[in-house]
Amino acid sequence: MKDKAEKTVVLVHGSFADGSSWEKVIPLLQAEGLNVVAVQIPLNGLANDVDAAKRAIDAAPGEVILVGHSWGGTVITEAGNHEKVKALVYVAAFAPSKDQSVGDILKDYPNPEWFGSVNIDSGGFWKLTPEAVGKFFAQDLPAAQTSVMAVTQGPILPSVFGDKITEAAWSNRPSWYIVGTNDYMIGAELEKVMAKKIGATTTVLETSHVPMLSKPKEVAEIILAAAGITKKSNSELALSTSQTG
Repeated sequence: MKDKAEKTVVLVHGSFADGSSWEKVIPLLQAEGLNVVAVQIPLNGLANDVDAAKRAIDAAPGEVILVGHSWGGTVITEAGNHEKVKALVYVAAFAPSKDQSVGDILKDYPNPEWFGSVNIDSGGFWKLTPEAVGKFFAQDLPAAQTSVMAVTQGPILPSVFGDKITEAAWSNRPSWYIVGTNDYMIGAELEKVMAKKIGATTTVLETSHVPMLSKPKEVAEIILAAAGITKKSNSELALSTSQTG
């Protein structure tokens, strides 16, 4: 337990979400003796989001396992260069290369259907419509839950998708990647491309864009593996996880 207590999992949410998106995973990690912090990022610029993540890393006890969902993958790709970060976990997330933005990643792919399902406020921030949360973001969750998610979602300034990575932390740290087969926000095929590019240990789950809410046990097990705590037997891990590179 001493080794576990000297490690901290820092969780970074994505666009159209907030720190509560990790609510089902957090207790599973804490039960294994890990310190856990869920960062609230402002979603108004990569530099600001990275600063928020770095403050959490600075304050974290011991080594850090940095986890990012969706846009949060871009954030951990930059913030993960912090010397305390020992491993990265991407959960249905963007994983840009050096000098690359999310917009650069998406330019060769057609716009996803959800692009037509956003509300724009007076400051230019995007929010998904309640219908889009249930149809594209978290279609495998109960309507009662997605209605709450629609209310609590963090609006995002779309200009962040043009912000470029300066140094990609995955290039010199071990990485894990969780692909959602029914992800209508990023898409499973693009996620597989990014996972292969970064040489991540990749797990494919039959989920929407929010595996941490629809399959929290499986997501927690991957984070624990990144932290050096393996609950599954080696044979079980071999069935669900493949090394790409």
